[in-house]
Amino acid sequence: MSDCIFCMIRDGDIPGRKVYEDENVLAILDMSQVTPGHTLLIPKKHVRNIFDYDEELASKVFAAVPKVSRALKDFDSEVQGLNILVNNEEVASQTVFHSHVHLIPRYTDEDDCGVEWANNEGLYSDEELDKLQETIVNEVEEA
Repeated sequence: MSDCIFCMIRDGDIPGRKVYEDENVLAILDMSQVTPGHTLLIPKKHVRNIFDYDEELASKVFAAVPKVSRALKDFDSEVQGLNILVNNEEVASQTVFHSHVHLIPRYTDEDDCGVEWANNEGLYSDEELDKLQETIVNEVEEA
């Protein structure tokens, strides 16, 4: 896509700080650097988000995650952990509509990054959870 920033970086039309590249994926430093080393792993094939992946693309993209993640852990002895985040569609905070995986090194539990989960235990009845499970299982089987 001619107006996609990640496609332009892939094609060399604009600069990007590449940290890894193979025939299927490109990894660049995120311009915003939530924490030092914040990296975006991007499929070279333009796809909007995870909903557009097929199994082959998924295997190629996600095969690179451990390799780049280990490099991020090893580049700084202060790295204590790593968040792996994929935002899909606006409601899930996707802002660039070329799929990408955020790899965010974590240094302390007081750095500028956080993921907080609501505790909804007990909010749904066993019947509601059974129905939810059944519905999702049926969708997976049809996919």
